[in-house]
Amino acid sequence: MDAQTNALLIGGDQPLTLPAFDRIRAEDFEPALSRAMALHREEIAALVAQSEAPDFDNTVAAFDRSGALLQRIESIFHNLAASATHPALQLVQRGMAAPLSAHWSAVMQDAGLLERIAAVHGQRDALDLTHEQRRLVERIHLDFARAGALLPVAERAEFAAIASQLAQLSTEFAQNVLHDESAFTLVLADAAAQAGLPDFLLAAATQAATERGLDQPVITLSRSLIVPFLSFGRGEQPGEHDNRPLAAQILALRQRQATLMGCVNYADFKLADTMAQTRARVWTLLDEVWGRSLPALASERAMLREAMADAGVEHELQPWDWRFWAEQVRQARFALDESALKPYFALPNMVAAAFECAQRLFGLRFARRDDLVAYHPDVDVYQVDDAAGQAVGLFLHDNFSRPTKRSGAWMSTLEQQHRNAPGASLPVVLNNNNFAKAAAGQPTLLSPDDVRTLFHEFGHGLHGLLSDVAYARLSGTNVLRDFVELPSQLLEHWGTEREVLRRHARHWQTGEVIPDALLDRLDAARRFGQGYETVRYTASAIVDLAVHESATPIEDIVGFERDLMLARGLPAEAGLNHRLPHFQHLFSGDSYAAGYYVYLWAEVLEADAWDAFTEAGSAFDPVVAARLKACIYSRGDSVEPGAAFRAFRGRDARIEPMLRGRGLIA
Repeated sequence: MDAQTNALLIGGDQPLTLPAFDRIRAEDFEPALSRAMALHREEIAALVAQSEAPDFDNTVAAFDRSGALLQRIESIFHNLAASATHPALQLVQRGMAAPLSAHWSAVMQDAGLLERIAAVHGQRDALDLTHEQRRLVERIHLDFARAGALLPVAERAEFAAIASQLAQLSTEFAQNVLHDESAFTLVLADAAAQAGLPDFLLAAATQAATERGLDQPVITLSRSLIVPFLSFGRGEQPGEHDNRPLAAQILALRQRQATLMGCVNYADFKLADTMAQTRARVWTLLDEVWGRSLPALASERAMLREAMADAGVEHELQPWDWRFWAEQVRQARFALDESALKPYFALPNMVAAAFECAQRLFGLRFARRDDLVAYHPDVDVYQVDDAAGQAVGLFLHDNFSRPTKRSGAWMSTLEQQHRNAPGASLPVVLNNNNFAKAAAGQPTLLSPDDVRTLFHEFGHGLHGLLSDVAYARLSGTNVLRDFVELPSQLLEHWGTEREVLRRHARHWQTGEVIPDALLDRLDAARRFGQGYETVRYTASAIVDLAVHESATPIEDIVGFERDLMLARGLPAEAGLNHRLPHFQHLFSGDSYAAGYYVYLWAEVLEADAWDAFTEAGSAFDPVVAARLKACIYSRGDSVEPGAAFRAFRGRDARIEPMLRGRGLIA
């Protein structure tokens, strides 16, 4: 198989195009990736062998340009593995995890390449560099250091071998979670099993059954099905898909990496390249929120127990009961019924709302491109233009849950914006959600939480689309992990703005605008449940940081989690957002390892940033919006995050807006 027959090796150089998904086969990836890795090695060898003394252009900028084909194919590979996988592709994924990791370790530990990068880094004060060029030099040099390039030879080799093992284990962990999610179905076989469930949930459960070839409604582990099911109804696998031993191995290997890098524990290693920088600063934030959220949870728990008593229920409140009784309290105290809300939140209307917000804030326009074929019929493709009609990039919206798609919601890219190539590279950005798809001919109706998710991921998408930098390494969402959630969490606010909802939240059957009285109740109810959600999130963040700051092996991750939460006083009926055996943020890769706190850190930033619009008197104030685009959404990592926020806000962020938003202070 060669470049004439392998669809992955054909084209890809033209902007505003997509890969030939209809021609790409699982068996194409191994030869295509092997060829791309070989080409990358040739590029690196030529860069190192050149006779000219190292300078920014011939070394740092050249390195930033290298490996373009490999990165393009890897992007296709990882996107398909997450969104449209199948056994043949999973087999390739397992087989290529170690070779790809070994390739990148070899590149990032190449002694000749490091020598040239280090030479430019050492001269950076004397060179005539722009601010962005200096930032690129510093970030790339740090990348090499954190990949083990500065270690002695033996330790360098061990670090690379561990990285390869971790890549393999992380792939297995993710595939195990997907297996259990796609394999599990709770069949609602009769009227008794379906009793009390609203029509929207039964319709979604019926569609889920149809997709699986079943003839009775089923509940799956998709969030859009299981969460409302627990709200209205009832509800560690030993064997080959058991993630407990995998997680223990991953933790031990990460601790060895940290030791090789001279760190006491893995948390110290990971946090060194974040805004927080130290465990002490993260613990200060987590402890502050934990201490305030437990009393809020106790208040909510009292309401639930009162509702149970009123209903004549005598047993103790259990974790699987919480959402059911919370829904009863919400309906009774706030006259808010999710089944009455969802008809106003049809998916197409909420997508239109997000697009209009992007237009009003940043001048972007989204036009459907039916001529471009994505990897699945559910995926909508849009061309994005700016206010002057110039192309900005492509946006792919993949909104529905399916058995071949991992759970959760995320943003990814097929191409990143940059200008470090012949012809500018325009971004191709994807948003993945996991909404329960309605039956044919019926609209998919979203909950308020689904709307929040849609706007959150769209915020990430805008971060990638609006990127305006010269170098790929600094592009879009390639920022510090505790800064990357700022643009996404900030955009959630527009999904609750009355000005937006009055235009787009219309009943799917009557066209009626959502009534103000319903919005009033929604606003009043919004803080109810924040104690529960805050405790569950913060508990997961505490477990993450604690498990990664342990320098001793943790053989029993479930026992560790249980003992820690017992010591912390977590009420048993609350539970955690993510338990360690399925905590994909931590173990399907290392991006959020010792970093699940970042959503809370970013919430401090975004709550303060939202106050800038509040102070200006409009959610669409043009001056504030222009500053937001210039300082945050378009800058990528070309500016240090703290400086970027200060440029937007005029000062550092304050914690009080976040605490107020969660109802943790008056």
